[in-house]
Amino acid sequence: QVQLVESGGGLVQAGGSLRLSCAASGRTFSNYAMGWFRQAPGKEREFVAIIDWKGGYTSYADSVKGRFTISRDIAKNTMYLQMNSLRPTDTAIYYCNADISPLTVRNSGGSWGQGTQVTVSS
Repeated sequence: QVQLVESGGGLVQAGGSLRLSCAASGRTFSNYAMGWFRQAPGKEREFVAIIDWKGGYTSYADSVKGRFTISRDIAKNTMYLQMNSLRPTDTAIYYCNADISPLTVRNSGGSWGQGTQVTVSS
């Protein structure tokens, strides 16, 4: 089991940027696929982005494509989400997820962190 800790959330004005981090520990992190999800108040948790263990494959939800960038630093056991051109609709708790299988991550089946709050004001 891998332990995940998110950080980097906060309050930002529309059009601003934030970079989220997800630090992993507890297992060999380098061969895990990882992803970001978010949950807005009153809504279900939704997929945001995923990256494979090599970092060569990434995929994004249509709502964030072109604005968000997922990346990872194997040496630091950390995954990142660079969020630019933020909108009020991006307001949510952001969670990271990790598993050996990218399909499991994409289907929300891996290990979860505790989440970090992102609030975008208009």
